[in-house]
Amino acid sequence: MAYDILIKNAKTRETGSKLMQIAIEKGKIVKIAEQVTGDAKQIIDAASNLVTGSFINGHLHLDKVYTLAMMDDEAISAYTDGGMGGAMTAIELASNVKKKYDEKWIIQNVRKALDLAVRYGNTHIRAFADTDTTGKLEGVKALIKAREEYKGRVEVQVVAFPQDGVVRDPGAEDYVDQAMKLGADVVGGIPWIEYTDADSQEHIDRMFKLAKKYNKDVSMLIDDAGDATLRTLEMLASTTLREGWQGRVTVQHARAMALYPEPYYRKIEALLKKGQIGLVSDPQTGPLYARVKSLYAAGVSVALGQDDIADAYYPFGRNNMQEVAFLAAHLMNMVSRPEMEVLFDLITTNAAKALGIKNYGVKEGCNANLVILDAGNVWEALWSHDYPLYVIKDGVDITVRK
Repeated sequence: MAYDILIKNAKTRETGSKLMQIAIEKGKIVKIAEQVTGDAKQIIDAASNLVTGSFINGHLHLDKVYTLAMMDDEAISAYTDGGMGGAMTAIELASNVKKKYDEKWIIQNVRKALDLAVRYGNTHIRAFADTDTTGKLEGVKALIKAREEYKGRVEVQVVAFPQDGVVRDPGAEDYVDQAMKLGADVVGGIPWIEYTDADSQEHIDRMFKLAKKYNKDVSMLIDDAGDATLRTLEMLASTTLREGWQGRVTVQHARAMALYPEPYYRKIEALLKKGQIGLVSDPQTGPLYARVKSLYAAGVSVALGQDDIADAYYPFGRNNMQEVAFLAAHLMNMVSRPEMEVLFDLITTNAAKALGIKNYGVKEGCNANLVILDAGNVWEALWSHDYPLYVIKDGVDITVRK
């Protein structure tokens, strides 16, 4: 039998120090064993390096990448200073760039970011596009175009995202509706940006109405400020249960969670589990972050995201999820080897659960989305956070050579 690809001398997280062979055929992992019988069109020697599932980015504002050059640093300062008390002001300042939105220049920036994703083995991205009365549909159109261009290399889940609210930005809801008709994959939201709790709940209700209309998942930026009184995470979880959308909702940020009293946090943790709600944290882009270690230990599908690349909120970023995990290790003091394994879960297996990615992993029958790292274990991989030696997407070698 001739396989499409046969990887030899591979270490996996599932099999420890044993050297395995991984056979790939028609986009699937068909055999994992110490010895696989048969030939292959392509034979790759992993040379005792680690082979894992390719990387998953649970949150990226892909329409905004590389726009920092168009702005000053006022928004970044407002977002990060003073315990994130000025986060809403930062969003209002950052929205100025959308007055210049045009699909023609946005797509050029998007391609640059997705090329980096391919190089770093980041094959799945939940990508947000501002969809409102200022940005209109320019960002969504650019991301949908890029999604089609990069099929077979990066799976881009396009989120129609009403960044400036829906109650406080009349007309934004209609743009989200139009975005879904154009082919956006996920209904977004940011309910905490509204002025009152009643408006926040209305924001959630309107977006769930669209999600049910188009049978789409929901992904919302929640409580992204240094304010322990913010409660839109609770609102979203309760709405998920009421609408029967369990397993179809993902939360981004939830930074206010860092300030919750313990009894209230435990209630939220229980709601997240009951609603099968995933949570994506981006600790590198703000001084507060969700309680990642506690959530992981409780069995919540928690993940990491790049969030931003050189925009009004964050000046760095390379679509390198190992780099994000490396930064998270320092910021969240997760530097023991068992904690590094957790961090690696947050950019691979757990991230797949949070985003509802099916048939993911290094197991027979899973889709062949793999990276062969220039490292023998997770510790070495996060230490160097370098390019993978090989990137395989749907059973095809798409590696970009140095």
